[in-house]
Amino acid sequence: MAARWGWVEREVWTERMLKALETGVRGGKWHSLYDKVYGLSNLKAAWKQVKANRGGGGVDGMSIADFDKDADARLEKLSEALRTGTYKPLPVRRRYIPKLGSREKRPLGIPTVVDRIVQTALRNVLEPIFEHEFDPCSYGFRPQLGCQNALGEIERLLAAGFVHVVDVDVRKYFDTIPYQGLINEVAKRIADGKVLDLIEAYLHQGVLEEMKLWMPEQGTPQGAVISPLLANVYLHPVDLAMRAAGFTLVRYADDMVVLCRTREQAETALVKLGELIEARGLQLHPVKTRIAHLMERPGFQFLGYVFYDKYRDPRPSSKDKLRATIRAKTKLTNGHSFKDMISSLNASLRGWYNYFKFCSANSWAWNEIDAWVRFRVRAILDKRRKGGRSKRRGRGHAHFRWPNAYFTEHGLFSLGSAVKLVRQS
Repeated sequence: MAARWGWVEREVWTERMLKALETGVRGGKWHSLYDKVYGLSNLKAAWKQVKANRGGGGVDGMSIADFDKDADARLEKLSEALRTGTYKPLPVRRRYIPKLGSREKRPLGIPTVVDRIVQTALRNVLEPIFEHEFDPCSYGFRPQLGCQNALGEIERLLAAGFVHVVDVDVRKYFDTIPYQGLINEVAKRIADGKVLDLIEAYLHQGVLEEMKLWMPEQGTPQGAVISPLLANVYLHPVDLAMRAAGFTLVRYADDMVVLCRTREQAETALVKLGELIEARGLQLHPVKTRIAHLMERPGFQFLGYVFYDKYRDPRPSSKDKLRATIRAKTKLTNGHSFKDMISSLNASLRGWYNYFKFCSANSWAWNEIDAWVRFRVRAILDKRRKGGRSKRRGRGHAHFRWPNAYFTEHGLFSLGSAVKLVRQS
C-alpha cells in the first residue's frame, strides 16, 4: 500500500484513511472532508506546490512573490475564511494562447494565487478517492503516470495486431463539460456538502476577459488546478463502458484512441464511443475524429507523435511548438548573457529530445533544427559585436566567426548528436 499511495499528501491522508480507501467506506461515499481542505497543514503543503509551479498572478494582481512576503499570516487568514464560509473565489483572468496546427486559439484561465492554493488543497483531499477507481486506460494528469506510459501501451497494442485505430477528438472538451453532470459524478463518491459547494463555486467562477466580466454556463477552465482531475472524473464512465463493451481505449485527458484488430470493430467502436460522448453532453469533432490504419498514410496522431508503419515521428505541430519556443528565447534584443541564453535553450532542446528521442525521423531532420538554432544565436552574437547596428544575419562571416564547434565548446545541446548516440548504442 505504501508504494501505491506514496504520492498522496500525508498532511491529509493518514494510514487510517488510506486503509479505509482500500477496504471501502460505508455507502461508497466520503463524508466530513471539508475540515481536511481548510486544515492549515494542508494549505501550507498546497502553498509549497503552488510556489514551486510558479505562474502569473490573477485578477487581484497578487504575484507568488507578493504572497510569499507574508505567507504564514495569509494562510492562517485563508484557513479561517474557508472554515467560516467567507471565502469566495475571484474571477479567473482569461487569455488566449496559440493552438498549433489550428487557426483557433486555446483559452487559458488564470486563477488568483489564493484560489490556486485552495484548489490544490482541495485536490490533495479528493484525488486519492477518485484515483483509487480510475481505469488503467486513463493516463492523463494522474500520479505516477504520463505520456510515455500511454505511448508504451500504444506500441504494445500495435505490435499485438491492433492496427485499426479510431483517432478521437472531443470538441472543446474542457469548455463544454456540463456543470450538473460533473457535480453528479463527483457526488457519487463525495457526500460532504461543503466540498461540493466549493467545487460548484469554482465551476461558476466569473471570467475577466478584455476588461469585461462574464459568467460561463458550462466547462471547467483550462489552467485551473482542479480542472484535470474533474475532467478525468467526468470521462471515467466512458472508460468503463468502453471496456465493458470489449473495446481497447487509451486516453490522455480528452485525447484518446481506440485500437482494434479489424475495420469492422473500429467502426462499431466509433459508433459506441459517439453514443457515450453524446450521452455526456459532449461532441466528437466531425472532421478530426476518424478511423485510421497503421499501414495506410497518413497513419494516426497521438500525444504529439505521428504513427505510420514502422515510423514514429513528431507531428508538424510539435515541431512548430519547439520553433515557437526557440524564437521566443532568441529575439535579437533578448538582453540575456550568452551563457544564460545557452542554458535556457538547452532546457527546451533537452526536454523536446527526451520526449521524441525514439522517433524514427531521419538524422537530417534533427540536424536541420540544430542548424536553425545556431543560425539564430549567431545573429544575436553578430548584432552585439556590431553594437546593435546589424540586422538578423546568421550566415556568411558569422558562420566562420562562430563555427559549429564554438557552440559545442560552450555546451549548446545538439539534437542530432544526441540522437546519433542513442542509435549507436
